[in-house]
Amino acid sequence: MEVTVNGDNIDHALRILKKKMQREGIYKDIKLHRRFEKPSVKKARKRTESLRRTRKLSRRRLSIEGY
Repeated sequence: MEVTVNGDNIDHALRILKKKMQREGIYKDIKLHRRFEKPSVKKARKRTESLRRTRKLSRRRLSIEGY
């Protein structure tokens, strides 16, 4: 991941880098790998994430298509 610094504006470049990292999911990945996650907990987390994605997709379809 790359961010160019224009002039001496390092704060702005750092802010852009943080936004890019958040969009890519790097912060979430770091948080998940801080501690060991038991296989049963990992399976449950993945299941809830999947349900959340499918519900979000169905809400979008409902608002766009109307059914």
